[in-house]
Amino acid sequence: MQTKILLDEGEMPKRWYNIQADLPTPLDPPLHPATGNVITPDDLRHIFPMELIRQEMSAERYIDIPDEVRDILTLWRPSPLYRARRLEAALKTPAKIYFKWEGVSPPGSHKPNTAIPQAYYNREAGIERLATETGAGQWGSSLAFATGLFDMECTVYMVRTSYEQKPYRKSMMQVYGAECIPSPSPRTKSGRMMLERDPDTPGSLGIAISEAVEDAASHDNTNYALGSVLNHVCLHQTIIGQEAKQQLAAVDDYPDVIIGCVGGGSNFAGLSFPFAGDRITGKRPDTDIIAVEPAACPTLTKGLYAYDYGDVAGLTPIMKMFTLGHDFVPPAIHAGGLRYHGASPLLSRLAQDGVIRSVSCYQNEVFEAAVRFARTEGIIVAPEAAHAVKATIDVALQCRETG
Repeated sequence: MQTKILLDEGEMPKRWYNIQADLPTPLDPPLHPATGNVITPDDLRHIFPMELIRQEMSAERYIDIPDEVRDILTLWRPSPLYRARRLEAALKTPAKIYFKWEGVSPPGSHKPNTAIPQAYYNREAGIERLATETGAGQWGSSLAFATGLFDMECTVYMVRTSYEQKPYRKSMMQVYGAECIPSPSPRTKSGRMMLERDPDTPGSLGIAISEAVEDAASHDNTNYALGSVLNHVCLHQTIIGQEAKQQLAAVDDYPDVIIGCVGGGSNFAGLSFPFAGDRITGKRPDTDIIAVEPAACPTLTKGLYAYDYGDVAGLTPIMKMFTLGHDFVPPAIHAGGLRYHGASPLLSRLAQDGVIRSVSCYQNEVFEAAVRFARTEGIIVAPEAAHAVKATIDVALQCRETG
């Protein structure tokens, strides 16, 4: 019985899949935060390189991955797909459970899939430094890894509660050569504003984004890099789902259900968008695609589908998305990477159109599921990924009841 499904390096996708090409109707355009007018490429030039702006607005179905980027990605890609046979046996379920393991990357998550191309395109544009935010630290450590490879500087504003909970992430960023600052910080105007309002604030991704955008906009040699939410970030992550489709095809399988956790949406988009494209185009219209959120920050489950800022200070473009309100500061749960008030506009549109559905889970039941997974499959997953494990177990138990 095969447990690991592996691809050769030569089988790694050569193109990213852009789901914008298959949306029934185009996305609502982002708006300028100061004027309310539709954003133009020139409006974004002060924080993003033109190639990423082009990808953000592109409706091309496939976009080529540069050779230099692919060469770096082969350090760990293609990533393995596992059959969770021991978990299946423990649950006594007839369901076949597969999981795509992105923990094989050097920083330990899926985030380098977009950190590498973002650093590459910025370096090609002559940028010397990147500023960014991070929640649990996975994105910050991934961008630090990427900028180190391209001989660039990196400043990371890390949400304060995660900075205090996860000091080893700060150490990892520093080893890769980045500067890590707890957010909100006195370094930026938006950070000082939040500290004056609440000196004991745990911080949030929305606050940290404000600081990073302000930093980038105020330094000519610096651009901003975002680890989730935006279209080009979701685009880069589709290498995950494309590989998974190839791996499942190798064992003559195709999923009935796709499950992933959601904060801003990049991890979920990476796995699900290639399959969601099949659903939209009618190739696989019955695939059930489930986004799993923390009950403490249920953006898709209880948020409004409306235009909102991506950050607390109102510096980012205004995007049509599911949102809990840009000034919402979630409780200091352990899943720091899921503490975001909004969700990717692409993911939000798919949720609004019924292509995907969402559920929310409480922290304690998520941790119980993670322990069960660790005691069967041997992997101790992050609190964020544990949300997907919880929902997967729920679906597998339903299969046991229905046969």
